[in-house]
Amino acid sequence: MTFTIDRATPADIAELRQLYYAVYGPHYPTALGTDPAEMSRLIADPHTLWLVARHPGSGGLAASAAIHGEAGSRVGRLEGLAVHPERRSGGLAHALTDELCRRTLDTGSLDSVYATVRTVSVGPQRVVSRNGFRPMGVLPNAVDLNSRESLALYARHSPGVLDRRLPVAEVPTPLAPLLRTVGASLGTDYGHTRFTAPKTAPARTTRAARLEMIEAPSFVRRRFHERFPDNERWFYPLHTPNALLASDDDSFEVYAYLNRTGRYCSLIAAAPDPAAAADYLEPITRTLTRAGAGYVEALVPLSEHGALSAFLAQGFIPSALYPAMRPEPDGDGFHDYVVMSRTAEQIDFREVVVDAPLQPFLDAYAAAWASTYLPTLEVAS
Repeated sequence: MTFTIDRATPADIAELRQLYYAVYGPHYPTALGTDPAEMSRLIADPHTLWLVARHPGSGGLAASAAIHGEAGSRVGRLEGLAVHPERRSGGLAHALTDELCRRTLDTGSLDSVYATVRTVSVGPQRVVSRNGFRPMGVLPNAVDLNSRESLALYARHSPGVLDRRLPVAEVPTPLAPLLRTVGASLGTDYGHTRFTAPKTAPARTTRAARLEMIEAPSFVRRRFHERFPDNERWFYPLHTPNALLASDDDSFEVYAYLNRTGRYCSLIAAAPDPAAAADYLEPITRTLTRAGAGYVEALVPLSEHGALSAFLAQGFIPSALYPAMRPEPDGDGFHDYVVMSRTAEQIDFREVVVDAPLQPFLDAYAAAWASTYLPTLEVAS
C-alpha cells in the first residue's frame, strides 16, 4: 500500500498521541508524543520539520517522525520515529527518515542531524544506517522506558562538513578507545592527536559550596536566556533547561534538563563559565541523582582537556563522540564534541542488541569503563 508523506498539522495531534501510545505504551518520555501543547508548538515551529505518513484513502496516520532544530544552530535531532504496529515491515520508517534528511541535510539548511536509537533490537539501528547515519557511541542506562534502556548515538552530516573538522592537539588517555573507534567507523584520522594523562584538579582553597536546586521551568528558562542569549556557550543544543542548581555563595549556576519520566538529565550550561562549576561535579551529580536522574550526561568540546579531565575525575565515561558538531564562530572549521555520561545504576548489557557497526562502540565503552572503575592490579614477585 502506498502512503502519502506530508507535514503534521494541529488537527493530527489527537491521532498522533494514539500512535505514540500504540508504539511505546504509557512510558514514552518525550513531550513530542504526549503533550498536546508542546506538540502544537513544535508543529508550528519554523525550525522543526514534522512529517507523517497518511493512508491515501482515510487520511489516517500510519507513521510519524520529526527533525527538530533551533534558531542559531545548524544541528538537528531526529526524534519521534514511530510506525504503527499494524504497518511495520512496509518501509515507512525508511521513507520518513529519507524525506526528512532530503529536506534538511540535502538542502544545506542543517550541517548535521543526530539520533538516539534504542538497542532493544537491531531494527531501529538499521533504519537510520540505511539512511546514511553512522554510529558514534553507546549511552548506557540513558533512559527509563518500561525499564532502564541503553541508547546508541548516530549522526549524519551534510557533504563536506566532516572534512572541515578542526584538529585537536591532545586529549586525556581514557578517550583513546572511543576516538580510535570513531576514526575507523568514519574513515577519519585522529593520528595527529596525542593521548596524555588527565589533568589534576587544583585543591580547593575555600569551603565547599552547598547547592540549591530550583525546579521552576518558566523561571529557569527566562534566567537561562538572560545569561545565555546565544547558544555558543551551551553544553547541549536542542535542550531547554527546566532545573537550576545554584551555589549558596553565588559562585556558579548550572542549568540542566531533568526528565523525571525517563529519569535522565542533560547538563546544558554553567555560569559564569564551565570552569566555575567543574570542581563541584560530584555534589552536582549527587543532587541530580537524589532528584531521580539515574543517568547524567554533558557535551564537552574535544579540545577542552581540562573540562574532560574534570568529568573523568568524577566517574564520567566518554560514551560517544560527535565529530564536526559545532562550527567555529566566524570561522570555517567545525569542533568535535564528546558525550560524557555517568549512571548511578548498575549497567546490564545482557538485553542490549547491537548491529555489527555498533559493536566496536560497545567494546570501546567497556574499555573506558574498566579503566575508570576497575583497579589496576599489581602482581608481587
